[in-house]
Amino acid sequence: MLLEKYVNQSDEGFSFSRKQACEFAKQVATDFNPIHDEDAKRFCVPGDLLFSYLLTRYGITEQLSCQFAGMVGADVLLQCKEQDNLISICDSQGKVYLSLQHSGACQHDLAVIEPLIRDYVKFSGQNFPHILQPLMQQHQVMINPTRPLVIYESMALSFNRLPEQDVGLSLTKSSLLVEGKRGNALLEFALTEQGEQIGKGEKRMILSNLMPYDEGQMQQMVAEYNSRKAMVR
Repeated sequence: MLLEKYVNQSDEGFSFSRKQACEFAKQVATDFNPIHDEDAKRFCVPGDLLFSYLLTRYGITEQLSCQFAGMVGADVLLQCKEQDNLISICDSQGKVYLSLQHSGACQHDLAVIEPLIRDYVKFSGQNFPHILQPLMQQHQVMINPTRPLVIYESMALSFNRLPEQDVGLSLTKSSLLVEGKRGNALLEFALTEQGEQIGKGEKRMILSNLMPYDEGQMQQMVAEYNSRKAMVR
């Protein structure tokens, strides 16, 4: 199973170590956001890993909408709570970190789900610099190199029909709304099976600590990011 080595499961619940979360981010999602580094001071488990865990455990349905409510730290014992069409990931104190609304027909075949997860989370590897850098340049803002913070707000998948084979993802639109020092990025994509579009999806991200765009600082950030990426190949 794709996620087996990236999650600790017991009768009490499940959790993610720093090492597991970091390896998933870099090896599966190709996401080199410093917040997922094993030694990061402000560490958090990738939202893609939480979302992928739910898809693996509960399957994919025709309509999926995931809302993030907090950052999960390392080794936090988590449980899933179900109420009608809502699945929530929460800790032993009842704090909710993620809520997944689902409806419609369901597909449980891991042979279909796991390739979808791989392609879906790899969109995170394209966030920076491929998608976000041009958006920030267009709006003449950028994340602060000394305090870079990009986190997920929500994710959604919508299928006209459930897939039976590998699903392809392709970006269709990207946009950025800037409000002071905060930016809200929206990435939209098409879901295809053997060339036929069978659905669509989106990812919404929050960019914090925005500052005026500086081409020199941006290129330095891109170079450092690519250097970090090359080190794990």
